Amino acid sequence: MVALVELLRLSPVLAAPLGATVGAVINFALNRRWVFRADDVPVMGQAARYAFVSGASAGWNALGEHLLFNVLGLHYVLARVIVSVAVSLGWNFPMQRCWVYRARQESR
Repeated sequence: MVALVELLRLSPVLAAPLGATVGAVINFALNRRWVFRADDVPVMGQAARYAFVSGASAGWNALGEHLLFNVLGLHYVLARVIVSVAVSLGWNFPMQRCWVYRARQESR
């Protein structure tokens, strides 16, 4: 996100969901293989659930960045850190653990 803002001069509100999208692709692969060890479960169901969670996450990130940057006037990097931590802990991890990779946990 910082690179998109500083190098490409994009708005922090636009850069947040773009950065989240790139991060989501990398995150899916790492989580599937190493975090949840769910690479023996069919990928399509996981990918569809992950896409939903990631799309919502991008929305939460954009909304949070808008509120903290545009409304409250925080520096965009500080806003990004606050929003990222809140969305990661409050949405992404719980949804991935309980829904996206759940099929693997149920098959144990």
